[in-house]
Amino acid sequence: MTASATAVASLVTGVEAVSSQSGAGGARARRQFEAEGAQASTAAAEAEDAAIPELVIISGMSGAGRSTAAKCLEDLGWFVVDNLPPGLIPTMVDLGARSQGNVARIAVVVDVRGRNFFDDLKESLATLEAGLVARRIVFLEASDESLVRRFESVRRPHPLQGEGRIVDGIAAERDLLRELRGDADLVIDTSSLNVHELRAKLDAQFAGEEEPELRATVMSFGYKYGLPVDADLVVDCRFLPNPHWVPELRPYTGTSEEVSSYVFNQPGAKEFLDRYTELLELISAGYRREGKRYVTVAVGCTGGKHRSVAMSEKLAKRLTDGGVETVVVHRDMGRE
Repeated sequence: MTASATAVASLVTGVEAVSSQSGAGGARARRQFEAEGAQASTAAAEAEDAAIPELVIISGMSGAGRSTAAKCLEDLGWFVVDNLPPGLIPTMVDLGARSQGNVARIAVVVDVRGRNFFDDLKESLATLEAGLVARRIVFLEASDESLVRRFESVRRPHPLQGEGRIVDGIAAERDLLRELRGDADLVIDTSSLNVHELRAKLDAQFAGEEEPELRATVMSFGYKYGLPVDADLVVDCRFLPNPHWVPELRPYTGTSEEVSSYVFNQPGAKEFLDRYTELLELISAGYRREGKRYVTVAVGCTGGKHRSVAMSEKLAKRLTDGGVETVVVHRDMGRE
């Protein structure tokens, strides 16, 4: 077995051992894993070191789709580890770096259930940053109503609810994850997404062989259904006349030529699109300088059917023409 193969084998064996044990057994497994990791690192040092692997940390609310996200990345060829103690993330990255490209992309699912666990994660992130390891955090979010419905449908308690209600556990977890959510590179709200839609969104972000400089999601929405929680920027199109009040346009959506023409023939519509495109060019340049790779632009109107949809389509085309890989999502179209 080659040195790089030894490193990968030790990584897999160690991850399985640590992930399946807790308490004193888990501590012994950790020590054994670290010892084997050191041995594998020594053996692999005889070979030329490969590039540091890509690292994605998947976290978020329980019930928001972490397992689905992990399976999606695994299908895309990522080396996925579920529920790995955060303190071992740097060790795993080091072994991946010495595998001569056999472990080029690593995804770790972290489940934050206690303060010590969260402190370990912060320490690991600091270690990775000090080692100039490029890492991304994907945070999966969902509304309280959606999470309660999901837990009730599978008849399982929330991990943090204790003797209380499901909503108590959700509130405790949301408070615990607040800081991590703020550090996330990509926040995905799964409240209105099914499994296939979540997979499609992750495919759009991670399927490419080469990472683009910036990826954008342009999402239309209706204000009467609430603001998207994962929006980085919000655009309000309610200053334009509403096609809903034009009887012949009411049945159509903003994807139709009839509605789009009506919207962009209104005073200020084209000027707004031009000026906001210029603003996004300025913001995008800043995001690139800061290393931010994802941006979600939410475009809203009253019902999310006409104006916001038409504006989103045009704005997405402008971004695509400007070299930004863009996905269009119409969150509320069809809800009426």
